[in-house]
Amino acid sequence: EGGGVAPPTPVVPSDETSTSHSHHRNFVAHAMETARIKQMRSTSSTCAGFGMRNARGRPSKNGRNTHLQVRAGAKELHFNADMAALKRMQVGADKLASVVGVTLGPKGRNVVLESKFGSPKIVNDGVTVAREVELDDPVENIGAKLVRQAASKTNDLAGDGTTTATVLASALIGEGMKIVSAGTNPVQLVRGMERTVMSLVQELKTLSKDVEDSNISDVATVSAGGNREIGDMISKAMDRVGRAGVITLEESRTADNNLYVVEGMQFDRGYFSPYFVTDPERMVCEYENCKLFLVDKKITTARDIIGILEDAIKGQYPLLIIAEDIEQEALATLVVNKLRGTLKVTACKAPGFGERKSQYLEDIAILTGATVVKDEVGISLETAGAEVLGLGAKVELSKEACTIVGDGTTESDVKARIKQIRVLLENADADYEKEKLNERIARLSGGVAIIQVGAQTETELKEKKLRVEDALNATKAAVEEGIVIGGGCTMLKLAAKVDEIKNTLENDEQRVGADIIKRALIYPLRLIAKNAGQNGAVIADKIQNNPDPNYGYNAATGEYLNLMEAGIIDPTKVVRCCLENAVSVAKTFLMSDVVVTEIPEPEEQTADADMMGGY
Repeated sequence: EGGGVAPPTPVVPSDETSTSHSHHRNFVAHAMETARIKQMRSTSSTCAGFGMRNARGRPSKNGRNTHLQVRAGAKELHFNADMAALKRMQVGADKLASVVGVTLGPKGRNVVLESKFGSPKIVNDGVTVAREVELDDPVENIGAKLVRQAASKTNDLAGDGTTTATVLASALIGEGMKIVSAGTNPVQLVRGMERTVMSLVQELKTLSKDVEDSNISDVATVSAGGNREIGDMISKAMDRVGRAGVITLEESRTADNNLYVVEGMQFDRGYFSPYFVTDPERMVCEYENCKLFLVDKKITTARDIIGILEDAIKGQYPLLIIAEDIEQEALATLVVNKLRGTLKVTACKAPGFGERKSQYLEDIAILTGATVVKDEVGISLETAGAEVLGLGAKVELSKEACTIVGDGTTESDVKARIKQIRVLLENADADYEKEKLNERIARLSGGVAIIQVGAQTETELKEKKLRVEDALNATKAAVEEGIVIGGGCTMLKLAAKVDEIKNTLENDEQRVGADIIKRALIYPLRLIAKNAGQNGAVIADKIQNNPDPNYGYNAATGEYLNLMEAGIIDPTKVVRCCLENAVSVAKTFLMSDVVVTEIPEPEEQTADADMMGGY
């Protein structure tokens, strides 16, 4: 023991007449040797604690280290000799575009995604497919990830058009690689691409027209892959709550699709006790012109709220108490007074937990004009009076939900609060955080339309829900920035404008960049036609030769017609985001020259596994 250092050998006196001085010297030597061993042990254990490694780069057994060495993870460099690195990245980008591309258009197919847990997913949504693609080759995988960014960014901004963005990014990379491989300087090439797209976005605005109520169903239908039922349902929902209203999606418990509208603020908290029920037939508690008492802590005894209760009896008004919790004694007092008829009262738990609970209570306070009772603002239960109460035009509590309808007097405060939450939403990164902030906006907005999506199996339900989500996002995008003709024909019309833009560019290399954009813009239409079993090049040529700006090809029926009249339309915002994000990815791709990847570490079998026969 002692890390290979032998314990000190006691010095044996040579004869019985050894002096006390030699004994003392040997004792000191022994003590020094012991101290040295302790120090070595301390040092080696400290090294092991800091993850020091031996010559092979592994921690030594028992923390003993003979040759200490710190190693950094090495990286592999892929230089772009003969365009080798970029070509490998392009292969990855093309693979991703090929997988995602099969979903494009009204006759696009689905992609089956393996799921480690549960049933496989069968989806028609571009960004969902793109997120699942991981390639073995690290350089190819980088190319796929770059193109995936175009889909993700388009999904974040517009919520639809992710497949088109992926296909367009891959097309721009492919066309650009042909030019860069021939020896053209990519710097001027990329500048030409950038300027062309900026001009095309301005052209897009001139082609766009404002969306009318009759167009909303068409936009949703096209986005949902030609499903008219989904389109009509979204159109009805928007009629009920208005264009600025909130529409949310839920999974239905049946195979049918349903639409219902909730007026006011609703959250998932039912009454504390069934004794609060005012309508025994429906098992709900309903009050009109009800006062609200909001408490951001537990109510332990009835004495804490006696002042509020006495005021409610005097004023003969109904009272809703929303608190973190109500202890048994306080709850019993409320129930007894309710049953005797001396007090119209009901109570429920505050929605949410922790910090989010406080935010929800503040939202309810702003809707009803109440003040939340909490220690942070210097209001305690004992000192709170009738001035902290809010007012709701109608309050309804069931076993599982509470709905509060505001009386309209706090409209300006509510709008300011919604504006504040929208700022938080713009700065939020996590999807969960965004979802919760959207929920808060929905609750404050007053009217919420809920679309329940139903299907026979779980696999179909997931696929259908993604389609409805895309259709809903496309409709919102259309309301924001207007509509243009769909089916990839708008990009074809934009391609015809590139020749005019070329005259404004500075040099020949920039004009070649404009030509790359022109050729790539035809790819989405060609792929839509290919998925429908038609020749894309022939269709594109026929559309380009027709002077009518709304003339195009309906891949669902195989007809050439006025697409705006036929209802084959896309949101302008979706087309714009596809263009901008695809070019953004393509230009960074073409400007790259060296790829740095991690060297995968070989998996080593442990000694224990060898001894146990690999089990």
